[in-house]
Amino acid sequence: MILAVLEAEGGALKKISFELLTAAARADEALSSGGVTALLIGPGAAAAASSVPAATAREVLCAEGVAFEHYAPQAYAQAVLAASEAASAKAIVFGATSYGRDLAPRVAAALSAGLLMDVTDLFAHEGGLAARRPVYAGKAIAQEHALGERAVAAVRPNAFAARSQGGAAAPARALAVEVEAQNVRAKVREVRRETGGRPELSEAEVIVSGGRGLKEPANFVLVEQLADALGAAVGATRAVVDAGWRPHHEQVGQTGKTVSPGLYVAVGISGAVQHIAGMSSSRTIVAINRDGEAPIFKLADYGIVGDALEVLPELTREVGRLKG
Repeated sequence: MILAVLEAEGGALKKISFELLTAAARADEALSSGGVTALLIGPGAAAAASSVPAATAREVLCAEGVAFEHYAPQAYAQAVLAASEAASAKAIVFGATSYGRDLAPRVAAALSAGLLMDVTDLFAHEGGLAARRPVYAGKAIAQEHALGERAVAAVRPNAFAARSQGGAAAPARALAVEVEAQNVRAKVREVRRETGGRPELSEAEVIVSGGRGLKEPANFVLVEQLADALGAAVGATRAVVDAGWRPHHEQVGQTGKTVSPGLYVAVGISGAVQHIAGMSSSRTIVAINRDGEAPIFKLADYGIVGDALEVLPELTREVGRLKG
């Protein structure tokens, strides 16, 4: 069995969850493991389980209760371990999100399992789970395989196409997990949620990112306007975030978020290796930069050489006109 650790918020599945079901099915096919079991942890898990199609999972395990009211690494890891045992899982699949990047190594260490991070493909190798993932800022693809009887993999968002979200729901049942208070060393004191109607960066299908080429933070409004016209998320380079122009949760790159949208618009971004490492797997890249020799143009599918402050308003107006 393959265990897919899904993510939900407010009783609704996140986009990455449907992609994980596809990745888990790929792993199941590769290992002939006997099917896919899904796991949801936290408030609203049972409600979110009703959105898991029976065509994608044999069963959905739901871990709810006081211990899972807020994200606590040790408690959530304990729930995953309990689900893995209940499902006799040969492999566990997470999303390579902030949630999955934190949990996957903890679970792998507890199980002495091989860990495959930020993967874009899953397949079998010598009877075990193997994966491909971009390395060297996307300049090469590494092939890795997990040693041992079990494997843990974290899948890059947008790397696997989401399977059908319709049809009958998979059967769900509560998962009993005993969490000892002394083993939970991190406690949530406060939760602050970002407001705004834009998509979450790591799940967005379209992203418009800005860099130092925008000259000053006030000009980022042009990026926001284009993003809103496209229904996109807003991203930023590390230089912009370090300068205090944008919040850290918008940072794309080696020390920020890794994204793989269908369309990535790089505005005033030169194309430093650290930034490219976080967005090179985007399916279509559009670069806007006044320097025609900027490294970003070597990666871009389409390029506009010009002043972003002049190009962006025109581009936003044209998008609005086409959307009618």
